[in-house]
Amino acid sequence: MAQHLMPANGDSPNAQEEPKTLVEGAYLQLRRDIIEGRHAPGTKLRVEHLKDTYQVGAGTLREALALLVSDTLVIAQGQRGFTVTPISVADMEDITHTRVLLECEALRQSIKNGDEAWEGSLVSAFHRLTRAEEKLKDNVAATVNEWEERNRLFHETLIAACPSRWTRQFLGVLYQQSERYRRISVMRRPIPRDVHEEHEAIFNAALARDSKLAVKVLTGHILRTLQAVRALDALEMPPAEPGIRSGRNGDAAGAGKRAPGRATAARTRAD
Repeated sequence: MAQHLMPANGDSPNAQEEPKTLVEGAYLQLRRDIIEGRHAPGTKLRVEHLKDTYQVGAGTLREALALLVSDTLVIAQGQRGFTVTPISVADMEDITHTRVLLECEALRQSIKNGDEAWEGSLVSAFHRLTRAEEKLKDNVAATVNEWEERNRLFHETLIAACPSRWTRQFLGVLYQQSERYRRISVMRRPIPRDVHEEHEAIFNAALARDSKLAVKVLTGHILRTLQAVRALDALEMPPAEPGIRSGRNGDAAGAGKRAPGRATAARTRAD
């Protein structure tokens, strides 16, 4: 996996920091625009057009796109250029079930090995997440980025005492891969849900060192987001460019032909 996904200092591509190079700046802007849906899944990313939009040279833009290929947010098609990776329910199912396997075990180990410093960090991360969730109720569009960052930090802190660096690294990758789905779920609100209550249950069980309960509520929390994605009828996915395969039976275009989503106005958030 690409090392820039999970930098050693714990920052993420979501963190608000000044890019150090033109390539990094273009990468962060492109990544944000893909995650936020400005470049829809399955669409072409034409260098000759985007270099003016992002005000960088073609070479810089290609380097940034290559980083996004290693993030699996972009597909390189040989001489045909770059395309935003399609999304599908099948992909989210794979991400979710793998994440449950790894994150539940990581949480068990973190609860077992966590010291007072870990407890303090967890209290702080939960407090900051709670504040973000309060803002999210009032204005989703304006606060979703802050919530996403604090949600990531809360989940990272939960497993921070897990001794396996590779487990934490892979979970960081899986979390980022689910970000597009989570954002769509937050914005469209397909199912009734109180995510703050879910986070609070995880937090209380972890702080009480009740690993059995913590794993149970964490599993339900992660699966609830998958349920929300399923309720969106495959996310109203657009047809992919010719030759791009994704989703069930490897056909993103077929997934795009499903019925429109039946999103409701019910209260919800995503994990």
